[in-house]
Amino acid sequence: MRVVHPQTRRSPLTSHLVTLREYVDGYPAEDEVISAARARGTELGCVPIGVTGGAALRFLAASLQARAVVEIGTGAGVSGLWLLGGMARDGVLTSIDVEPEHQRVARQAFADARIGPSRTRLIMGQALDVLPRLTDGGYDLVFVDAAKQEYPRYLEHGVRMLRPGGVIAFDNVFWKGKVADPAERDAETQAIRETNRAVREDDRLVSIMLPVGDGLLVAAKR
Repeated sequence: MRVVHPQTRRSPLTSHLVTLREYVDGYPAEDEVISAARARGTELGCVPIGVTGGAALRFLAASLQARAVVEIGTGAGVSGLWLLGGMARDGVLTSIDVEPEHQRVARQAFADARIGPSRTRLIMGQALDVLPRLTDGGYDLVFVDAAKQEYPRYLEHGVRMLRPGGVIAFDNVFWKGKVADPAERDAETQAIRETNRAVREDDRLVSIMLPVGDGLLVAAKR
């Protein structure tokens, strides 16, 4: 007789929820170019947004018919490819990263996807130095996946940069489950908690937190 240890036994409800999560995570299709960029990102140590999160970004960009998008944190180009996949054909992605190697591999990913150079504007530098130079109300969508301690300040700039009806999205807002644990008090977790709270309480924004990947916080500007 097989013995099932208590820690490995699942209730029917838990098994059902796990199956549904697997089904949801397996629903979007990721093409070979994005998968290759994901592998390069993993090698570089810049963990890309998950497939479901990427599909959510593509959906947002398509819903907004986005022509002007800002990405804070280029990484290996995975999120950029998802965003470009939903943007208008003449849309331009502005992507900021402090690491030149990240932008090098992102350029490779965009070239592999046959995205013309006129559709991407890669800016190397600290985001908080670059963002003040970007136009007020000039963007349809802002995606944030960079230094977690700077999330509150990215929020300030992002809302300023959005047009009415535009959307800002933050990745990793669960922060590996830490945000829900009051005992977790490190600087990154605290900054993400502060951002989550600020978005919820901002009268200029209508927000929702999506249980996608490590958490995706999405807010539309009134």
